[in-house]
Amino acid sequence: MTLSAIKTNLQEILPLRNLFLQENNFQIRYNAQHERGWSDSYLITHDEEKIGYGSISGKENIGDRDAIFEFYIIPSFRNLAPLAFSKLVHASRVPFIICQSNDLLLLSLLFQFGQNINADTVLLEEDFTSSLYIDSVIFRKRNDKDIVFEHKAEPVGTYVLEFNSEVVATGGFFLHYNMPFADLYMEVREDCRRKGFGSFLIQEIKKQCYLAGRVPAARTGLDNIASRATLIKVGFKVAGFMLSGTIRP
Repeated sequence: MTLSAIKTNLQEILPLRNLFLQENNFQIRYNAQHERGWSDSYLITHDEEKIGYGSISGKENIGDRDAIFEFYIIPSFRNLAPLAFSKLVHASRVPFIICQSNDLLLLSLLFQFGQNINADTVLLEEDFTSSLYIDSVIFRKRNDKDIVFEHKAEPVGTYVLEFNSEVVATGGFFLHYNMPFADLYMEVREDCRRKGFGSFLIQEIKKQCYLAGRVPAARTGLDNIASRATLIKVGFKVAGFMLSGTIRP
């Protein structure tokens, strides 16, 4: 038996990656790494048959190639996954693994090969439809005449909440994730927080996301309890966590 991990180009692994996306029917946090040229691809072969792939990117910096963040072996060869993964580690010589906890194959390998494992991000998926209402608040698309407050965490969004003729929150959704998923974001003006504006805005953005033919998803920092509570209030549930670890020597 000959098992190899060989550096290749993105086009070579795309048929296998389509299987990965079909099997893992959830938002892939680092999906855009591939198309943006921020990753290296490795083809896994077994006696010259193409049975899987691995992808490498930077753990902290875009230009680095120091972390395995995606790994897939077709089901009929899944028993060879640990050996194939060790071949990928040897070929790429990376020190880190980045993993979504809902990616069960890579998760099992993270715990088999990794140490010093930590979580930093909560991943959320759609669970139910909320019906919040705030009197005198207008949800609409942002226009060029809007005076928008300074944003400190998120970009100025496509949609706004208007209250007392002022923009008190903005938000939108990113489309660079695997189909059909989109990632929701928002920011509320500092003096208007804890008044329900954030939850109402996300509720309305979810509707627009579905109208655009996308399934809403979201993420937030592990320590951002307020953001997580806002998302859960409007129908999201925790789907997993972003984990990272160092590869055992």
